[in-house]
Amino acid sequence: MNCIIVDDEPLAREAIEILVKDTSQLNLLGMFNNALSASKFMEEHPVDLIFLDIQMPGISGIEFARTISKRTLVIFTTAYTEYALDSYEVDAIDYLIKPVDPDRFMKAVNKATSYHSLLLTGEKENIEPVNAEYFFVKSERRYFRIYYKDILFIEGLKDYVIIQLADQRVITRMNLKNIFELLPKHDFLRVNKSYIVNTIHIDSFDNNDIFIRTHEIAIGNTYRDAFFDAFMKMG
Repeated sequence: MNCIIVDDEPLAREAIEILVKDTSQLNLLGMFNNALSASKFMEEHPVDLIFLDIQMPGISGIEFARTISKRTLVIFTTAYTEYALDSYEVDAIDYLIKPVDPDRFMKAVNKATSYHSLLLTGEKENIEPVNAEYFFVKSERRYFRIYYKDILFIEGLKDYVIIQLADQRVITRMNLKNIFELLPKHDFLRVNKSYIVNTIHIDSFDNNDIFIRTHEIAIGNTYRDAFFDAFMKMG
């Protein structure tokens, strides 16, 4: 994937540059210290992925992300964990906390690579009619039987959803809102713009985050009251 780095901090740009150049899936086209320069570059060069700082003078990373094509993927880089929810609002692939851990960086890149492959193939995956205990999902030219009880959570990525199971991820072309309408409401809750969680797998939670196994999912401000109200009723 062709990528660029946009960050106003020279040391932060260099740190991401080192990680990018050590990653075979990525081809670094350029580095920019502001969103305006990056935008002008993208008018003449196809960019698949942007490593984008959130806090920058002038146009912020969030504001810039709202202006780019849906076919250009964004991984936010930030020193502040509280910006995680903002990244969901603009359909970012992932967000990385500075200083960026190499393993966490690869996890984000692999996620972006998977989604980029889906954009290239343009497959029209879908979901077959719902059964009381399971449904079928078409992904990578095959149909997978998905049991509701096995779903940990579902993540929305633009025109696709990722169904996270205990031992695998199934990616299909579908809107998060539409799949939510197919799920049994007594177990599944929408917790932010990009995530639906299966409440039977919630290990713990606090006022801001839900923890399912090794996964940490932020609770959106507009979903917080509804989540606590519904979850307590389920209990």
